[in-house]
Amino acid sequence: MSEAPKTRWASGEIYEPYVGRWSRLVARDFLAWIDAPAALDWLDVGCGTGALAEAVAERCTPKRLAGIDPSAGFLDYARHRLGSRAELRQADAQALPFEAAEFDRVVSGLVLNFVPDQARAAEEMARVLRPGGEAALYVWDYAGRMEMMRRFWDAAAALDPRGDEVDEGRRFPNCRPEPLQALFEDAGFARVETRAIDVPTHFRDFEDYWAPFLGGQAPAPAYCMSLSEEGRAALRERLRASLPTEADGSIRLIARAWAVRGRKG
Repeated sequence: MSEAPKTRWASGEIYEPYVGRWSRLVARDFLAWIDAPAALDWLDVGCGTGALAEAVAERCTPKRLAGIDPSAGFLDYARHRLGSRAELRQADAQALPFEAAEFDRVVSGLVLNFVPDQARAAEEMARVLRPGGEAALYVWDYAGRMEMMRRFWDAAAALDPRGDEVDEGRRFPNCRPEPLQALFEDAGFARVETRAIDVPTHFRDFEDYWAPFLGGQAPAPAYCMSLSEEGRAALRERLRASLPTEADGSIRLIARAWAVRGRKG
């Protein structure tokens, strides 16, 4: 096996069929949990292709909606989907380009684990919040019930012991409620809560499951495309044999995200 290349985030068209479509389902339940009133100022930190920001625009009637992301390609995709409904900037979660106390709600979806200084990002979320405002975020349960990825990494590890080195469940220890709770409490948030959000991930057939791993973007696809053709074929067939396939060829899995929220005093 060749060592998996560095994770890159460049193409929204590649990201959407991989996890963007499932993030949109989580965003719906996440915003229902937040249950914010209308006419607030919102910031989406690491807005990516716009899954969460679009859900905010459609469900929360924001007065203002802003988003930041470091990927120019993702921002182009998000601008295409959101149009004038959001102001989007290329920026870093560790240094938000906003003044203190600009927003009533600061949210983030599937970003935290890819931020080098997570404590700094949480502090920045708190900084740009108004007193009494709330911050909230969610991450995949990589080590548990984000099943499309968990089954991928279990199959990879069975074939290649070095697969453990890039397994997201091992690399990202914050994908559990206890570290998320501690992160927000350490950043000064009060009334911190965590919860699991489960959404169905139904694939038409094995190819619908497998094809997104060939995009080479994000940790699992990057690992997949770093394999030799023979190694990739072996991984594909092991997955084909191990996935729970229905009589019609469809595959029904669950994607669990862990969410955390907290209030600024």
